[in-house]
Amino acid sequence: MLEIRIHGRGGQGAQVACQILAHAFFRAGREVQAFAAYGGERRGAPVTAFVRVDDRPIRLRCDIDRADHALVFDPTLLGDLPPSSVREAGVVVVNSPAAGCGVHPLGARLRPIDAAAIAERVGLWPIVSTAMLGAFAGATGLLALDDLVAAVEEGSPGKKPENVRACTLGYREMAGVPAGSA
Repeated sequence: MLEIRIHGRGGQGAQVACQILAHAFFRAGREVQAFAAYGGERRGAPVTAFVRVDDRPIRLRCDIDRADHALVFDPTLLGDLPPSSVREAGVVVVNSPAAGCGVHPLGARLRPIDAAAIAERVGLWPIVSTAMLGAFAGATGLLALDDLVAAVEEGSPGKKPENVRACTLGYREMAGVPAGSA
């Protein structure tokens, strides 16, 4: 079973990203489970969302304490993420413009991407969710871009072309695909 944690702040799109990611895996023929945990529902409050993916029905019903991978929408949340929360071989995609975020104990596994700049460029700021989802797929190779883009088109509450563009740019940047490539 593949387990993924998403850490963000209210208003960044972590919960929507969780649902879109689950839908993308479902489109790829996998069984999925998606849910969120958060305190007060307010903009800026920490939010954690969880996605489980398997080839068989998922019957486990608890939070994910030790994920295979994580997405961190706000780099200030890295300090709250203990090294044991992500498996040793896992990838942590973090919304950060610089690789300097690698001083964290998760250092070798951090894959920074400036999702905020991508979101701003396509007209989505402060929503970084779709850029982060693209970066996650590009960094891990767990999802085809076509499945993810289709899930973004179906699951985006608004600005669908902008969300698809942010997702594609995040994917290409993390996967090392030149910007002018098809």
